[in-house]
Amino acid sequence: MTDDGVRIEAARTPRIPLPQAPSGPSPEPPSAPVGDLAVVLAHGFTGSLEKPALRRAAAALSQHADVITFSFRGHGGSGGRSTVGDREIHDVTAAIRCARSLGHRRIATVGFSMGGSVVLRQAALHGRRGPDRGRGEHGERTGACPDAVVAVSAPARWYYRGTASMRRLHWAVTSPTGRLVSRVGLRTRIHPEEWDPVPLSPAEAVPLIAPTPLLLVHGDRDPYFPVDHPRMLMAAADPATTALWLERGFGHAENAAGPELLRRIGEWVVARTGTGALPAL
Repeated sequence: MTDDGVRIEAARTPRIPLPQAPSGPSPEPPSAPVGDLAVVLAHGFTGSLEKPALRRAAAALSQHADVITFSFRGHGGSGGRSTVGDREIHDVTAAIRCARSLGHRRIATVGFSMGGSVVLRQAALHGRRGPDRGRGEHGERTGACPDAVVAVSAPARWYYRGTASMRRLHWAVTSPTGRLVSRVGLRTRIHPEEWDPVPLSPAEAVPLIAPTPLLLVHGDRDPYFPVDHPRMLMAAADPATTALWLERGFGHAENAAGPELLRRIGEWVVARTGTGALPAL
């Protein structure tokens, strides 16, 4: 149940260890104990935890950690109606707290497209600069504060209509006919009201995430958001704690994410949630 009273469906994919350690030296820092870590996986608009693309992503990332998947409000079997990235921060927060309740001390959030924008805003509002700044007795972060954040194919700014794909999405969200098509054909129930107030944009959120490690992943063949979006996010982020991967030939979000990219994301998450003491507040 979210803080604003929406029931969210969720599932846990337990970690399946890799058959063998990768050969050769690794440039990454020491990693966290596997049982300590969970990944909260946030899908894109019109997705759900039952969609094959998200299940593939969960299976790939489960080689590195337990994975918590869920359906955003208005999607799949969850309650409520989609606000297309606004109130969805409550859904991610509920999933993080669910992972904490299962005993995981380290949490990474990985979001795709709309889910990417949501994990950025959630980390900005609940991170170590936000109100939810607690620590446990062993120094770990608690509550809704993530220990690492990955945004894949995320927009940098709202109301973007520069591609045909985004113009179609705006029609689906803003017109009665589009919302009907989304509800009947895509199992996505969209709230008819406009944002009021307009939420913090992803580009405004990323400076507030540091010192939490942040990874931005984007494809040079993304049909929704061209590469000026990840570059805008990177320009606003703290370069000391943020990495940008511009992936050649990669399309958009979980539907285009292949095993090799998901493997590298999982390795980055494990490396950035190491067991060393966290810096003081």
